[in-house]
Amino acid sequence: MRIGIIICGRYQNCGGGKCLRSMRERVGAFAIYPADEPLELVGYSYCGGCPGGNVEYVPDEMKRNGAEAIHLATGLVVGYPPCPRLRQFKQFIEAQYKLPVVVGTHPIPEKYMKIHAQLPFWNSMNMEELAGPLIHEDPQIQLAYN
Repeated sequence: MRIGIIICGRYQNCGGGKCLRSMRERVGAFAIYPADEPLELVGYSYCGGCPGGNVEYVPDEMKRNGAEAIHLATGLVVGYPPCPRLRQFKQFIEAQYKLPVVVGTHPIPEKYMKIHAQLPFWNSMNMEELAGPLIHEDPQIQLAYN
């Protein structure tokens, strides 16, 4: 499986360590792929900053490089505040590029999960539906990603 990862513009200098680690360990959003299925990263970029201008173009490059799925990084989910355009990014990429979009990469670190679960916007954004596998990650794995 070849994938592309789009991260939040607030973290545009991120080296991707947690994303790549979780891809290798098959945790977080990468748990959806069978352990014996090779994963190849064919693109890694940021959204372009608010309002996400790169989301219109970066998936095209990733697709031309063989991407079969696009992951919207966990930072878009748990950065504060979470990206208000997350759902639109997913819908646009799926409609425009006919690629499945997975919300999330690495597990939500425990320290973020604790505070986000207490904040009213978390439920109002329906994060359970959008990023369920990240929310239901094993607590020990969440702690390991602090």
